[in-house]
Parts: sequence; C-alpha cells; structure tokens
Amino acid sequence: MTMRLRRRTLLAAGSLLPAGPAIAAQQGAWPQRSLRLVIPFPPGGTTDLMGRFLAERLSVRLGQPVVVENRSGAGGNIGADAVAKAEPDGYSFLMASIGTAAINYAAYGARMPYRPQDLAAVGLVTRVANVLLAAKTTPIADTAALIAAAKREPGRLNYGTSGAGGSPHACMELLATRAGIRLQHVPYRGSGPMLTELIGGRIELGMDNMPSAIGFIRDGQIRPLAVTSRERSPVLPETPTLHEAGLTDFDAVSWFGVQAPAATPRPVILRMGQEIDAVVRDPAWMARMRDFAAELPRLTPDGGTTPEAFADFIQQEIARWAEVARVSGMSVE
Repeated sequence: MTMRLRRRTLLAAGSLLPAGPAIAAQQGAWPQRSLRLVIPFPPGGTTDLMGRFLAERLSVRLGQPVVVENRSGAGGNIGADAVAKAEPDGYSFLMASIGTAAINYAAYGARMPYRPQDLAAVGLVTRVANVLLAAKTTPIADTAALIAAAKREPGRLNYGTSGAGGSPHACMELLATRAGIRLQHVPYRGSGPMLTELIGGRIELGMDNMPSAIGFIRDGQIRPLAVTSRERSPVLPETPTLHEAGLTDFDAVSWFGVQAPAATPRPVILRMGQEIDAVVRDPAWMARMRDFAAELPRLTPDGGTTPEAFADFIQQEIARWAEVARVSGMSVE
C-alpha cells in the first residue's frame, strides 16, 4: 500500500467516527483546555456570586480553568441564548437561573430567542429565598403597611428587581395577585444596579435573592420586610415570611444550576454533572452557602443532583411558573 493510499484509508475511517469532542469525552480525556461559564447577569448579583463560587471549585476538580463571562441583558436571555447557540463541544456552559430556565418562557412568550430543548440540564447548584425590601427613606415598615398603602393609591408604589421575568419579578407579581393590589415594576439589568437605587432611595421597594441583598441588610442600608420561603431564613430569623404576613401558603424560592448546549456530548454532561454533585456535597461549600442562606439542591434522595433529575425539575418549574404568569398576567412588554 502506498503512503498516499494509506493516508486516504485512514481519512475514510476517521470520517466514520464521531466528532472530536465526543471522542475525547468517551476516552476520558475531557477537558483538555479551559472551559467557559456564561453568567447571564451583571457582576454583583446572586447568579454572578454563585457562578464564580462554582467556577472556582470546578477549576480545581477538573484541572482546567473555568473562565467566567458575564453576558447580561433581556432578563438573562442574551447570555442564555449565546450558550444555546454555542458550539456543543463540551467547553461552553451556562449558569442558569430560575428566570432563564423556567420563568422567562412564560414572561417573554413568543419573544424568547431559545427553547427549553435548546439547552441540556447538567446540575442544580443551590436554592435561595427571595427577600422583600424597603428603602430606609420609606415609612413602610412591614408587608401589611405595603398592602394598605398600595390599596390606598393603586399603582403608585414602585419596586425594583434584577430584571423583567426573573424570580424576584415573578414573586412580586404573585404577591400583588394574592394581595389584590397593583404595584409599578422598575426592572434593572441585575441586582447590583437595583440595590444601588434602593439604597439611594430612588425606588421605594425591591425584591431580590437573599445572597446579593444580605450584606446590605446586615449593614443597615436597606430594610427587609419579608422572605418568600415557607419558613423563616436562618440568616434573618427576625424577618417574617409572606405566609406569616397573611399571604397563606406563599412559598417561592429562586434556584441556580448549570446548563449546556443541547448537543453537548453526553459523556461531558454526565462528567460535569458528577463534578457539580461533588462540589455541592463538600462541607466547605455547604458552610459557604449557609452564610448566604442557600440550600442544597435536594433533587436526589440523598440531597444531591444529577442531569436527569435536574431536567425533570426544570420541566416542573416551567409548568409551575406558566400557571403563575397566566393567573397574574405577568409578561414582558
């Protein structure tokens, strides 16, 4: 066999094999270079905090840098869409939020740039309560006072969130529906800008994830009125729940996880899912999460996470928040 014929034979055989990333993953060689974790919100918010904590741990476990890239806008849809349309080579991942993975499908409707099937579930990282906040300049001291003020002057009170369609926005829409009041939503491009405005008294109320707000609460720069979880938060034990404030059975929390382009090789999804599961079970990680009142994923019987369990969870959340949007009329114009 001549050298040219041998080369043609090898090329022909190679054309029958799966793409390079899939081969590498099947042979256990993945990852061979740095990975990208897209955070679809600006720095300073809970998605950013959790994403950076996770990237730090995964870099050690995988032996390759996990580079964080903030791509914000449209309630997280810009960054999420970038990952949905990225090359499915096993090196692009999304730090998804309840908004980008569930609520936005209902809030944005036909304007959504990607579909649930465009992203593959990898692992749930954590769950956190939201907290209803008030500027120090407002006389509103609790949820009852907020509801009374809103009933006196429908639509006058304004509240800020990290963006239209996210969990804080959905929680406030649910609160307004349950209380029979009307509030004015002021969406920002992330928690950081919203909290700055709330601290400055330029908006009266806010709803945010606990991890990004807790530092400002502890410093006395903003006042917590209530938390959205069924039970009180261990980091704010004096702050009542919305259930205690009269909105019976109110229970809504945010969550954050990792997704990848849908066609990412399955061995990569499984390996990354295993590494995320190992991270969230680590005692040092759990201690850090407790400081932010964050919880374990709790998708498996022993409290962990898998790609399959996360995929089922996402489908349940899409259906749940679609119903909330239907009842409340929540939408993004």
